Amino acid sequence: MSSRRHFLGGAGAIAAAVSATSVSKVALAAIPEPILQSKPDTMPPLVPQTGRPYNPVVTLNGWTLPWRMNQGVKEFHLVAEPVVREMAPGFKAHLWGYNGQSPGPTIEVVEGDRVRIYVTNKLPEHTSVHWHGQRLPNGMDGVSGLTQKSIQPGKTFVYEFVARRPGTFMYHPHADEMVQMAMGMMGFWVTHPKTKHPHISEVDRDFCFLLNSYDIDPGAYTPKIMTMTDFNIWSWNSRVFPGIDSLHVRQNDKVRIRVGNLTMTNHPIHLHGHEFEVTGTDGGPVPKSARWPEVTTDVAVGQMRQFEFVASELGDWAFHCHKSHHTMNAMGHNVPTMIGVDHSQVVKSITKLIPDYMVMGERGMADMAEMTMPLPDNTAPMMTGDGPFGGVEMGGMFSVLKVRKDQKPGDYSNPDWYKHPEGTVAFEVNGSVPDPLRFQAENKSSMHLLHKKQKEVEVHIRKPTMESMKH
Repeated sequence: MSSRRHFLGGAGAIAAAVSATSVSKVALAAIPEPILQSKPDTMPPLVPQTGRPYNPVVTLNGWTLPWRMNQGVKEFHLVAEPVVREMAPGFKAHLWGYNGQSPGPTIEVVEGDRVRIYVTNKLPEHTSVHWHGQRLPNGMDGVSGLTQKSIQPGKTFVYEFVARRPGTFMYHPHADEMVQMAMGMMGFWVTHPKTKHPHISEVDRDFCFLLNSYDIDPGAYTPKIMTMTDFNIWSWNSRVFPGIDSLHVRQNDKVRIRVGNLTMTNHPIHLHGHEFEVTGTDGGPVPKSARWPEVTTDVAVGQMRQFEFVASELGDWAFHCHKSHHTMNAMGHNVPTMIGVDHSQVVKSITKLIPDYMVMGERGMADMAEMTMPLPDNTAPMMTGDGPFGGVEMGGMFSVLKVRKDQKPGDYSNPDWYKHPEGTVAFEVNGSVPDPLRFQAENKSSMHLLHKKQKEVEVHIRKPTMESMKH
């Protein structure tokens, strides 16, 4: 992390910033220093040193924004600015975000906290910040033109309100929203309960991430902001698999996962190996009497969902969006289906002119994950990632829940691949496969003989007539 001194670049830059924002040096000194973070790693939970205590969250491939206490008020400083986000190793995007990253840092507060957020605009156009799901004074809601003037480039605005209810929320612009959100401007907000709550359980691990999508041509760096449906990059916290970190927990930990959706479509989020219950939405905690077990929960546009489970099953469990195109990277939408098409004669002719020509799609798309075909300089392979048994053939919105016996409480380091007990891995059968015993039983059953004796019945289809309709 770095502070405002690095951010503004010395005394001359401070003077320029004061002039640009029309804020006095005394006032600037009164504003908390903006803390910046450019590394895409999952940072450890930020244990509160001031203010009310709480059990912190872990932001997948992200971090929590530090604050300062000022006469009982919890103060934060967000900086809206262009950022470079590494979406996966070798693939970077030129986005807009906050404090060096897209999404911006997670803000954590406690129910009843008075919160003051300074927002400095270093974008090339005006902006605002909407505190999605919060109950607050109307003039703090952050809708440009409706509840406030826009924050012009170089200006700093301040928002102040009381965090009135616990839950899972987010923040994003309500100014030139189509452009700014398509460029990655968003962040997570968690309000922890101030006391024990009847519908909010205490958990051992608490993860959060935002669903976001982009349309970035292979080899390009900047998203196409006019795209409405044909996105080709589906990400968690602006990271795509295998760039998305895995979730590391101890066996029998009570785990909470919070998900927010700021894409243009819904996402059925699916966890392998465990059942969970949806325990909260952006409307608040779900009463226990209204919950049911699930393995997939659909997160619609603009919604937050939090779900909880006991990580009882050891292993490396897939965790992903169940829309199959959302677990791929840099897709082409106009590629014809070539399964079953024999290219052999065509290939002979083409390779005389193009020696490096490759046949693709005859047997499906899995071959593409194994090919070492050259890619543009700045993109990610469509299906990638290696596991202990070979290629995982996934991308986009995919990660792994790693459940281990020896993962110590509070330890979020990445363990090695799971070592399966002997006899618990699917394997190839050598030799002929005998008929199942049930086939032999069916051959001798009276039901089977009955079916053999039944006469075939021809189905007659006739159109209704006025005469038949009278009856």
